[in-house]
Amino acid sequence: MERILKFVKGNAVVLIAALCALITSFIVPPDAEYLGYFDFKTLTCLFCVLAVVCALRNVRFFYTLAKAIVRKFKTAKMAILALVYITFIGSMLIANDMALLTFLPLGYFVLHTTGKEKYMAFTFIMQNIAANLGGMLTPFGNPQNLYLYSKFNIPDLEFISIMLPPFIISVTLITLCCLVFVKSEELEISERAAALPIPRVVIYLLLFAFSILIVFRGIPYWWGLIVIPIALLILDRQALLQVDYGLLLTFVFFFIFSGNMARIPAVSEFFSSLLEIDTLVFSALSCQFISNVPSAILLSQFTDNYRELLLGVNIGGVGSMIASLASLITFKEYSKQDPGHTLRYILKFSAYNFAFLGILIVFCILI
Repeated sequence: MERILKFVKGNAVVLIAALCALITSFIVPPDAEYLGYFDFKTLTCLFCVLAVVCALRNVRFFYTLAKAIVRKFKTAKMAILALVYITFIGSMLIANDMALLTFLPLGYFVLHTTGKEKYMAFTFIMQNIAANLGGMLTPFGNPQNLYLYSKFNIPDLEFISIMLPPFIISVTLITLCCLVFVKSEELEISERAAALPIPRVVIYLLLFAFSILIVFRGIPYWWGLIVIPIALLILDRQALLQVDYGLLLTFVFFFIFSGNMARIPAVSEFFSSLLEIDTLVFSALSCQFISNVPSAILLSQFTDNYRELLLGVNIGGVGSMIASLASLITFKEYSKQDPGHTLRYILKFSAYNFAFLGILIVFCILI
């Protein structure tokens, strides 16, 4: 029984997605149209990026690079700002959940070894916000971006022009928070960055560039299913096992769920009418209850206004604890490091996140 409960806790999102798909399959029985539900390019791109990032993590590339950067700073204020910026930039390149899995332990390492644990909750919360909002600028930064970018075939420059204003505001807000709420206390990190296996790192970076070219439509996506698995089978089989297949299955199940929902006339009329009122606000609010990836997949069936939908499901990643799967990763990591103060963390998390959400919604409405 204990193993079952542990499995359910660890796979709650994918199980909920599977249940949603199953229930709607009774309403809309499986038929030939089901094949049209799936965005195979999105699934392939996501797999390729996740697999290569796992390989880079296994050689401690991101950790070593980040540690070397943080060691350049001598105060708590600047070190925490560097940690948050690293997470911010990392989310643009390796996706928000991977950025957190990579850099949250570094945040703990820096604060624990320098005796600055009092900033642990604040740092984790800012890293979480940075991961969710930093990924908005690139098609592969957030999973919902990759899906919408592919579904609506959004031009590269248009995608960036849509997301650049809220991205700039997000950077500004995060920077102000770090400058205001962290003191300039001296600190020192004595541990030096470990040496990297350069030949393997170079190969992985080339594979990462190959994956990004697939995302930007420079290479047919099915090439990724050939090159990436073969390369990693030779170089790092463990990376293929470490891919977040739960996330991929979540996409599959929500493709089925959203496809079926779109074929139910009453549901279609309901969501279409709400999105006609205000796509941006409704999509951002829906994230607070069903998370941003399911919101993007579901609501994309009922509107062609991809600009406001894209904005809504990105800024909607901040707010409640379930607005983004990445937030649950942060909470789990914090609970492991400081189990006695989880309630205080949740209160701080909610205060900062809903403040960011409110400001970003108002800003996006005004622009």
